[in-house]
Amino acid sequence: MGDIRKMFDPENIALIGATEEAGSTGRSLLDNLLFSKERKIFPVNPNRKTVLGLECYPTVKDIPEKIDLSVVATPPPTVPDVVEECGKIEADGIIIISSGFREMGDEGTRLLTQIEEIQKKYGMRILGPDCLGIIRPNLGLNASLLKVTLQRGNIALVAQGGALGAAIFDWAMDAHVGFSIFASLGSMIDIDFSDLIDFLGNDPETRSIMLYMEEVVHAKKFMSAARGFAHNKPIMVVIPGRFKPAPKAGFSHTGTLVSCDQVYDAAFQRAGVVRVKEIADFFNTVTVLHSKQLPKGPRLAILTNVGWVGIMATDALLELGGTLAELSEKSMDEMNAVLPALWSHGNPIDILGDADVERYERGMAICLNDPGVDGLLVIFTPQYVVGPEDLAAAVVKIAGTTSKPIITAWMGGKTVEQARRILLQDTIPTYDTPEDAVKTYLYMVQHRRNLELLYETPAELSVDQAPAKNHLKALIRKVIKEGRTILYEEESKRFLANYGIPTVSPRLANNVEGAISIAKYVGYPVVLKIVSPDITYKSDAGGVITGINSEERLKVEYENLLRKIQEALPRVRIGGITVQKMIEGIDTKSSWGPRKTLILARSFSSAWGGRRFKSTGITPWAWSLSIKRWRGG
Repeated sequence: MGDIRKMFDPENIALIGATEEAGSTGRSLLDNLLFSKERKIFPVNPNRKTVLGLECYPTVKDIPEKIDLSVVATPPPTVPDVVEECGKIEADGIIIISSGFREMGDEGTRLLTQIEEIQKKYGMRILGPDCLGIIRPNLGLNASLLKVTLQRGNIALVAQGGALGAAIFDWAMDAHVGFSIFASLGSMIDIDFSDLIDFLGNDPETRSIMLYMEEVVHAKKFMSAARGFAHNKPIMVVIPGRFKPAPKAGFSHTGTLVSCDQVYDAAFQRAGVVRVKEIADFFNTVTVLHSKQLPKGPRLAILTNVGWVGIMATDALLELGGTLAELSEKSMDEMNAVLPALWSHGNPIDILGDADVERYERGMAICLNDPGVDGLLVIFTPQYVVGPEDLAAAVVKIAGTTSKPIITAWMGGKTVEQARRILLQDTIPTYDTPEDAVKTYLYMVQHRRNLELLYETPAELSVDQAPAKNHLKALIRKVIKEGRTILYEEESKRFLANYGIPTVSPRLANNVEGAISIAKYVGYPVVLKIVSPDITYKSDAGGVITGINSEERLKVEYENLLRKIQEALPRVRIGGITVQKMIEGIDTKSSWGPRKTLILARSFSSAWGGRRFKSTGITPWAWSLSIKRWRGG
């Protein structure tokens, strides 16, 4: 496929479906395109000679100049022919604003398939359909339906849908947040998140990348792109639908199988991507994750002039899984020497409501010098003892002397606005509430850990390191053909064995004599497990018996197991009973490293053939995560 750089910075733009009709899609697009004075805009409409004073052409084939970008806003049935014409004139790229394909049912699917085939035929790149387009404030380009004037900045926002983008822009304008690009991807028949990550990773105007996605498509491609740039540019993602309906009873066991949402968590972590849970967290984190002052650990000290506010910050920290720093004995002695006798004598550090700038400075210095503190949250509430601007200036001064991150919460309205500007000008994060500050700190910790994981694991594996997996791919194809999203125990252990990861091997017995023979071979004690394609979690059905330490007991338990399953579940298919050695006292954390876990996870991703993560069912990524959790990782 071709390069998307030219279509994202075009000189000549064709608008197919241009019109003067007020409120129409074609008119809105044309108004936005005309704001860019350095680019040539060519309206296309067979029913008009001119549009807004510009010469209008019947088709793109009639335009006398080379077209870098075609923007399409015509009814869905006409789009394939338009795309064909763009291919014939060798347009670099197309943005299809036209929507409604999915709603057309089979006819819409046929049209989308036709567009994809034409795109592959000519090799031009396509954004959409059903998208809002792109905006590049730093280049003065608005090839979108959004009539907004974005501030120039270094943040890239890529959204699968478009409505969220409009809402975020309203918010961003109030917060004076600037963007390097906004891109709405729509149906993603061609250009997807990984293409934009590759493009933005090399864009000098972009420092942070924000992704709003409804699902991950082309999983391997996305993981590769994210890993390639997460070292240098923080990538944040929010994905809705974190809580899905529980799986059907009998199919899985609550707390044992991993949810699809946990699959995303594992995949994003391995790719170095920070997943945020709320839209608000996008802006709370985007300006701090590219900071060199990322915390080396989770231990946070909280300094406040109001005790109950510090307690609320502590509650938020502990509820979100953070760690409250424990001050050293030396730090406690120093605090006692410089603070009033009624200070809190612990973390959170309440330096009382009459605290002046000097008391804040001394408390901050002690916290930052404590080896048990990884980061500091400074909270200010107006008490009319110290001016908010004076204290902000003091924080800026101290921040320049330490490598530990300082985040702030300046509580109040207009009285603290100027102080917040002072902090932000010196890239010190500041928030309205302690809770937002705490959440941001924990995202910083998560980002630091993700980067460490990226350095810890290899980007690629050599042929001699990665064993052959063609037979695993064949197994996955078989599972998919059967309509399953769960690997059976024997199939799962085949993956483990392929990568040299020790596992207990069950052996199938079709009668009690066979079970006795296997038990003699592997040695007592043994475990019996029912084998059935209709029973995923055997313990739920009473299909597992452990601790069998003699031949006499094995005979009894074998017959009991068969009878119990047949009586409780008369319709299930039984393929026999497996016998395996019972392992006791194993250290599940030993001999495992992130390398083997990653290799196994990659084998699943590769064997799965890059299939998209679905919102239902469990993919091999989920299974690899369950292994990681089993070992205590």
